Amino acid sequence: MALPRTIVIAGAGIGGLTAALALAACGFRIVVLEKAERLEDVGAGLQLSPNASRVLVELGLTERLKLRAVVPDAVSIMSARAGGELLRMPLGEPAAHRAGVPYWVVHRADLQSALAGAIADHPDIDLKLGATFEDVAPHARGLTVVHRSGTIRRSDLASALIGADGIWSTVRQHLFPEVQPRFSGLIAWRGTLDATQLPKEYTARRVQLWMGSNAHLVAYPIAGGRQLNVVAVLPGTWNRPGWSTPGDPLEVMEAFAAPRWPPTARMMLAAVDSWRKWALFAVPDGCPWSEGQVALLGDAVHAMLPFAAQGAGMAIEDAAVLARHLSIEAAEDAAGVAAALKQYGLIRQARVRKVQRTARQQGRIYHLGGPFALARDLAIRALGPDRMLARQDWIYGWRP
Repeated sequence: MALPRTIVIAGAGIGGLTAALALAACGFRIVVLEKAERLEDVGAGLQLSPNASRVLVELGLTERLKLRAVVPDAVSIMSARAGGELLRMPLGEPAAHRAGVPYWVVHRADLQSALAGAIADHPDIDLKLGATFEDVAPHARGLTVVHRSGTIRRSDLASALIGADGIWSTVRQHLFPEVQPRFSGLIAWRGTLDATQLPKEYTARRVQLWMGSNAHLVAYPIAGGRQLNVVAVLPGTWNRPGWSTPGDPLEVMEAFAAPRWPPTARMMLAAVDSWRKWALFAVPDGCPWSEGQVALLGDAVHAMLPFAAQGAGMAIEDAAVLARHLSIEAAEDAAGVAAALKQYGLIRQARVRKVQRTARQQGRIYHLGGPFALARDLAIRALGPDRMLARQDWIYGWRP
């Protein structure tokens, strides 16, 4: 008995929406379940290096993103110990020419809005807001996926279920309850500011990475260059529900106090009016990717530390690989779907684990102090911009 051509995706984040578009392009009907009543304007900036932007370009999102995204001219690697810039890696047009697609920085809400707009225009995608995934069970013709909207319980018959519902994934909890996110001991303080609040030289179209003893700072333009996204990462403890809470600006300024941090970095931090603290959790390496006709995607299976700027990028890559393997032909029967989902996970595991390890290693390098920081700074200067950029080729050069 042939399976339905419907695939249910739990979660309307970046990975879930990208997967919906990629799978719909393969001929599937897609139902996206999102527990929020509306797509909220939450989160912070994202860096979309060419491995991720390439997927979005191929899905036809260039025009929707051009006015929202910023193409930075460079990445500036800065040292609090040295008091300024160590190295500037060129991006912009040279990098776009090298990769064939742009390097974008964008607010998460703007990317989500662009994806949602494309989904609204697609006749084979049904985005259900206020719909919470509850259960999945085998059916003679695939899977029965149960979800709730308010007091009303509904079900969809599907050939597959994709759990793209984030680090606290209900789908993962259903499949692999033993896999639990772990707190890293680090907290990201996130905020934005209007570019007009700082002198022009502070708000150039570049990504700034400031490295310091036991802390680091990232800043880059978003919203077409009208705002600056600022992320300050510090060690801390977390003993409250959830993973995000308002933060006290005085606490940030104390952590980045002079003379350990130069005036350039402190000026950006002082210009942020409102901070939110995000506890950095990660899903342990080795989480299974699928079981039967159910698979995980993005943060649900590999939430990682953000120090390689690849959290969103890996979810977008997942979506492209998933669509490549879960073709209409593969979805003719339950065994075909299960085999395709297993192959998707096998292909993604090695690359994602390498990115996870890279992110952890880079976080340790960013936070070096004393003579180790001096050695790091000298090594970065010795490498030079071209060799530093070439070290990212294995990430940026990925193609679906």
